[in-house]
Order: sequence, then C-alpha cells, then structure tokens
Amino acid sequence: MATIMVVDDEIGIRQLLSEILADEGHTVRLAEHATAARELRGRERPDLVLLDIWMPDTDGISLLKEWAAGGQLTMPVVMMSGHATIDTAVEATRIGALDFLEKPIAMQKLLATVKRALRSAEAPPAAGLALANLGRSAAIADLRKRLGQLAQVGSSLLFRGEPGVMPELYARALQHPGTPWVQAVSALAESPQDLLTQAAGGILFVDELGGLSRLQQKNLAFVAARAERHKVRLVAFTAEDPRRLTEERGFDPQLLAQLAQVVLQLPPLREYAEDIPEIASLLLAQLVEARFCPAREFSTAALNQLRNLPWARNLEELQQVVRSAALAALEDEIGAEDVRRVLPAAEAPATFAGLSLDLPLREAREAFERAYFEHHLARESSISRLAEKSGLERTHLYRKLKQLGLGPAKKEE
Repeated sequence: MATIMVVDDEIGIRQLLSEILADEGHTVRLAEHATAARELRGRERPDLVLLDIWMPDTDGISLLKEWAAGGQLTMPVVMMSGHATIDTAVEATRIGALDFLEKPIAMQKLLATVKRALRSAEAPPAAGLALANLGRSAAIADLRKRLGQLAQVGSSLLFRGEPGVMPELYARALQHPGTPWVQAVSALAESPQDLLTQAAGGILFVDELGGLSRLQQKNLAFVAARAERHKVRLVAFTAEDPRRLTEERGFDPQLLAQLAQVVLQLPPLREYAEDIPEIASLLLAQLVEARFCPAREFSTAALNQLRNLPWARNLEELQQVVRSAALAALEDEIGAEDVRRVLPAAEAPATFAGLSLDLPLREAREAFERAYFEHHLARESSISRLAEKSGLERTHLYRKLKQLGLGPAKKEE
C-alpha cells in the first residue's frame, strides 16, 4: 500500500482522513501546517499528498509552487479546500496539482480520487520542467500572462520558435483541468474521426508541422475543419519559416492558415539567460530526487558557465548537458570543468578564428572583447579573478562588461 501525507490545519480533518485511509491499508503521515509538511517531505518521499489550500503559516498554493521550483514535486498532489474558487483550482493544476477535492469530502469521492492519483504515480514521470517553474525573467513572466489570456479562448494556436525550445511546456499551460491531451503526430496516422472523439473538449498538440507526412496533413485538415464542433483546440509548433514550410516542404498553405489563427513566438533560451542557473539547479534536483544520480549540486562557476553558453538547441540541450554532468561528475559538487567535459563540440567556449577582418576597427575590437569576456566569464567565479586575468582594474572591468551588455561573474570574496 501507499504512504500518503495529509496536510491540513484542522485536527478533525486530519483525523478523519487518517482513519479512512488507514482502513484502506495505507500508511498516513500527518502535518498540521506547511512547516511540518516541509520537514516531512525533506525526510521521505510520500506516494501522494493531500494538501489543504488555506493554512495559517503558508498557504497550500505557495507550498505547491515551492515544491515545484525546488524539484520536489515528484509525487501526485491533490488540493483540498472548502472555499476555493475555480481560478484557484485552475492555478493549482497548472502548477502541478493532479486534482482538487472540495470540503466536506465524501468518503467515496476521497477514495476514488486517491485511487486515481496513485494510479497516475505509476505512469512514467512527466518532463521535469513546466511553465510554472521555468524562471522569473521578464520574458517568461510576459509569456505566462499571454498564455493565461489565450487559455480562455478556443482559437487554433501556432507556436513558432527555434529548435529545442520545448513547445509542449507552453502548450500544457493552455490545458484545463481534467480535459484530454492528445499528442497528434502518431495519432494522425489513425482514423481522424476517432482522433476527434479522443480529443473532444481538450487539446490536440502537434510538436512539429514540418515532420507531418501527406497523409498526416490530410487527417489534420479533416480534424481542423471539425475542431470547433467537437470543442477540440488545435495547438501546433514549427521551427520552420512558414514560407519555406509551404514552398519548399510542400505543406498545405490552407491548413497552415487554419492552424495560425493566433501565432505566438516562443523565446530562445538566450533571451532569458538569467534564469539558466535556476533552471539547471531545478533539473539537477529533480534528477537527484528521482535517484537518477547521487546527491549533487552545481558550483557557482559551473552555473556561471551554463548561463553564458550560446545553447544552439535551447532548453533541450541544457537538459541533456545537466543529465550528462550529473552522471559524469566524480564529486558531489559539479564544477565548471565537469560541465566542459560534457558539452557538445559546437557548445565549446568560443574561439576567435571566425572574427571577420573586414569589419571596421572599432566593431572588430568590440566583437573581440565580447568574445573574450564571454570566454572568461564562463570560467571565473569571482570578479576579482576575472580582473586579475584580464589585467583590468575592477571598476574599469565592471564598466566594460556593462558596455558590452554582459553580466559580471558572481562575487565570492
């Protein structure tokens, strides 16, 4: 049987749920507030958490966000409340909650929800990242707001962006609780009528239009023509330029127009590079939590290096580098050298052989200086060491980095 944590400030609720769940053979852990829940979660990994929203110290939504941001949301969480609004339930689901129970909780409803939640925990874990924990930069905050607005309408939506931006993270933010999610590429090889039935009331997601065969395009056109009637929302992504997609790849232009009722550009990783240390630490924490690797953490120098790399394949490449470094590192702390060992050849720190000598002297000097400081920022953990290596006085160095639009190394002095 399962280990279930019940977090609620009402002793009567805790006792009632504990008795019901214990009678079903489960082991029950009780926490009267968020502080106790944090301590319990730190000691062990429960199979399921029943989490009250309104608590005196920290509310359940904030605790859920905290677990998601810290890589500890590795178990299903069911929220509980007697006063929550629909908006609160939707927010909790987007953060990562599996379901919602309204108080007073009927025993049959409780047992059915617990059974469904435990069954979901047996499935392969979803990707570690979600829009809720993707960072706090202005670019991501703006995108969250836009997706929040778009979630309220049913128009077809086309995401555009570079390879590796992981469009499913953003598409998932449009899904309403309890509605279907259908990954379309494999499903489009089957009967399109069955696909409409399967996706009714939910989202049909195509992760790359450029990869669809003629048959899949034909079936997608069938679905698109009937999507509104079946309340199916079509969400698609392409890294291809739309003109090249139709003129060179032979994609149906009418179908593309149907899918592009609303178009949204997804940002490349370099546009929210300040979030990279937080994202990398989260990915590593999730790998440790899933017992993929021993307990590890990144050094400041390693995080600084990750932040300053170009990431040609965006989030997908960052995720792969974190996984490789987590396995290959010999110490508990992953250093900058550990990161360098697992970088793809194309991601190696820049050399200056490609610098054009046809540029005006001032532009060439600025290009060299930018490449030079990007190279050393990836290696030095303090501004003092960077100043010593470059031979510049620190005030001059700060001014130069600001002029070039580069973030200085973190101080460790």
